[in-house]
Amino acid sequence: MLTDYHLHLRPDEEGTTFDRYFTAENVDRYRAAATERGIEELGVSEHVYRFRQALDLWRHPLWLENADDDLDEYCEFVRGTSLRLGVECDFVPGTEGRTAALLEARDFDYVVGSVHFVGEGDAAVDHDGFDVWHAPDASAEEIWARYFDHFNRCARSGLFDILAHPDLVKVWGRHRRPLPEGDLRRFYEPAVEAIVEGGAAVELSTAGLRKPVGELYPAREFAALVVEAGVPFALSSDAHLPEQVGFRYDDALAFLDDLGVEEIAVFEGRKRRLEPLGSRVG
Repeated sequence: MLTDYHLHLRPDEEGTTFDRYFTAENVDRYRAAATERGIEELGVSEHVYRFRQALDLWRHPLWLENADDDLDEYCEFVRGTSLRLGVECDFVPGTEGRTAALLEARDFDYVVGSVHFVGEGDAAVDHDGFDVWHAPDASAEEIWARYFDHFNRCARSGLFDILAHPDLVKVWGRHRRPLPEGDLRRFYEPAVEAIVEGGAAVELSTAGLRKPVGELYPAREFAALVVEAGVPFALSSDAHLPEQVGFRYDDALAFLDDLGVEEIAVFEGRKRRLEPLGSRVG
């Protein structure tokens, strides 16, 4: 079994509309790409900030700018396709109850929890317009600590089925943003403890191979701790275009094979099961 659960039917560029991208024809393009790459389970997980209902959780400027669509219309559309129904939901500290109510009111197959924003205003680890690294006193140690504090709270919350790109803070790579000095397991080990406590699967994402960092999420040392703790992986590309579906899955599968991983997490109706990991694709 191969999956691609974290994907988006429309690009992140400005001017994209629900009516243009949420069509049977566009789904067919994604499905054809998945079939070509041997991916059996395909699911869509649009950003929660695209939906008006998310403004009940947070009124971040990016959310206010993008919250044009109706979450229930999205769910109805996806349920009429062959795709699994998911959503990528940012963890917003202090809104756990409202987040749970929003998610539990819909019949998702899975919910992908993510951390992009790290508090203290609008700061984000992966968005130029809200870049946390632009703060005058920004340091790698502080930013990584803030990111993993948020990630650990996200993991412990129990709100999510899959934890997206768990070391997203490295997205810019060491050549564009410094890494903290020393052994990074001081960040990874508490994160794995939080993951075990919350019970979610961890996403192995090839999206990092398209980013400046040029490596999978999570890093090998982080992933090895995940395996040691007995936490399953979910496999995703974070595609925003059909041609990105299953992006460089050969690298991901070699990575998992090297770690001794033989099963992958599969979801339906927010129930998780494990299936044997499929063969390598090109």
